[in-house]
Amino acid sequence: MQAEIITIGDEILIGQIVDTNSAYISSELTKVGIKVYQITSVQDERQHILQALADAKNRVDLVLVTGGLGPTKDDITKQTFCEFFDDTLVENQEVLQNIKNIFQKYLKRAPLPSNLTQAMVPSKATVLTNEHGTAAGMWLEKDNTVFVSMPGVPYEMKALIQNEVLPRVIKKFNRPFIYHKTLLTYGMGESEIQERIEAWENALPKTIKLAYLPSLGRVRLRLSSFSADEKELHTAVDSEMSKLHQLLDDIAVGYEDETTIQERISVLLQKKKQTLSVAESCTGGAIAEEITHLAGASVYFKGGIIPYATSLKSNVLGVDSELIKEHTVVSIPVAEAMAKQSNKLFDTSYAIATTGIAGPTKGDGKDDLGTVCIAIAGPNGVLSEKFSFGKPRERVIKKATNKAFEMLLKEILKN
Repeated sequence: MQAEIITIGDEILIGQIVDTNSAYISSELTKVGIKVYQITSVQDERQHILQALADAKNRVDLVLVTGGLGPTKDDITKQTFCEFFDDTLVENQEVLQNIKNIFQKYLKRAPLPSNLTQAMVPSKATVLTNEHGTAAGMWLEKDNTVFVSMPGVPYEMKALIQNEVLPRVIKKFNRPFIYHKTLLTYGMGESEIQERIEAWENALPKTIKLAYLPSLGRVRLRLSSFSADEKELHTAVDSEMSKLHQLLDDIAVGYEDETTIQERISVLLQKKKQTLSVAESCTGGAIAEEITHLAGASVYFKGGIIPYATSLKSNVLGVDSELIKEHTVVSIPVAEAMAKQSNKLFDTSYAIATTGIAGPTKGDGKDDLGTVCIAIAGPNGVLSEKFSFGKPRERVIKKATNKAFEMLLKEILKN
């Protein structure tokens, strides 16, 4: 059982927006035992869409299409679908009423004539009600292949996937069970990890596949398999994952979709009734952003300061200016002083401090681009380290952020 995802829109092809829809759809299909064979992005152009639909029909059992369903003239998906399915557009009363209801409820006015054209759908289509927008989803079939068309607006598409598409797919197709389990690790590169787990990896059953998924400062290790027996499948993968976790216990954080390092830190701080603050220079608030992304962060996160200018490190945060002159702004002593002062300023148990040269210029620093000093001040003193994260700027900031969380977690676990 295989599927293909087709995204329609010039805005994707020119890089104006990032295609997050395909990632979401792929994840949801995998959960119900459907493999995604291919993801295709096409222009808002009739022939391009027709060719993509024809090619997909010859490859897969299910084709999911997003985009091109708006009320404007450049949205041509429905007309192209009619051509592909040898069909015509008809006014659907259910869709028409939905459009009127949405305008009345949220805009307090009648829809424009162009909005009402969205009630025109292919006559052969089964309409999928879009409770969050005026563009209806559509379900059509041709030569044993199912085609589903959905709007490109992410929250509209997600609601259709959950409420309309997946229930119909589950009912329509016989599917094997697919199971992925991913271990999150921090602080060790994939080559080192591979050496450590080589014997275990060589002994993996052929039905279970291991994938290394590296990013800046972390590596995700994913085990994948499929079977007609769900219980047997989960038992086999969980058993191997348990072995892998034991081999990497010192760098393992948890399992993807179950926890992240930020979530683990959150749980530990709340359990210990401890608090956290940040003093971010080179990371510019990236650490605080990840902390506050979690609901309930206000319980343990008191706040932060971004003393980007060297003068603010002294005038606002309270770092001794003579210390900065003696050691330079990018140094272990200054990072440690920033962390201590953050704890003092915010009255917290732990503080993260970063100072470095993210680039593209050195600013007040004298070290090489990519040099970052990170300090964690806690109940038992200060942990600090100097790193060289290279370039470009985005890489430096992300690696520094990841490393800061890794260091913080280690400190919390010590106490």
